[in-house]
Amino acid sequence: MNSSREQHLPLYISQPHNCVYLPEQQSTSLFVDPAFEIDTRLYLTLLQNGFRRSGDLVYRPHCQQCSACIPVRIPVERFIYSHSQKRVWRKNQDLELCLLEPEFSDEHFELYKRYQQARHSDGSMNDPDPEKYRNFLLSRHINGLFLELRLDGVLAMIAIVDQINDGLSAVYTFFDPALSSRSLGVYGILLEIDYARRNGLDWLYLGYWIKDCRKMSYKNQYRPFQVFHDEQWQDHEEPPEPHE
Repeated sequence: MNSSREQHLPLYISQPHNCVYLPEQQSTSLFVDPAFEIDTRLYLTLLQNGFRRSGDLVYRPHCQQCSACIPVRIPVERFIYSHSQKRVWRKNQDLELCLLEPEFSDEHFELYKRYQQARHSDGSMNDPDPEKYRNFLLSRHINGLFLELRLDGVLAMIAIVDQINDGLSAVYTFFDPALSSRSLGVYGILLEIDYARRNGLDWLYLGYWIKDCRKMSYKNQYRPFQVFHDEQWQDHEEPPEPHE
């Protein structure tokens, strides 16, 4: 981060708190002052340096005793479908895709609440407050996009991404729990990869891969992928998953 504005970026460190991914760990975050306006260009630079956003809060894990949260991105032109991913892609070709500007919708929010109740009933995001939904998923300054999917006209899934100069950043995906047999979480990532590739973009930023957390370990299933390590992006090779 070399420009004058980036060099004067107001960064703070949070107080230690219980980690939501690894319960035995304490977590701290490095974050940009929420009052500082981050445009798309600066946001790209932050993504390229391992940051991520939640609403308007842009942050990066900064834990002294733990380095389990590893930023991951997929080079979309080199991405290779596994056998199981090909099946998921084919299974969901009957879904109708619509690209939408990021804004609040009662229909979307109702689906979000059903998803949280079914998948994360004991989590902090299982909250029927629409303002918290807005603060989590929407941003005042970043160029976002909603990938809305419908089955026979009925809302099935929303995948939210940020659009940046060199790719997409996956923000969040939620879907109808009654359609769990379709593996829509997998399909959402495949859809984002496909959208980035068709639009001539280089990367899909997937946030943090945490190998020892079940909810965050799946990201190494999209290959090849790169990890941000020692302040640089580098290819990461892993053996294939069994039983593909």
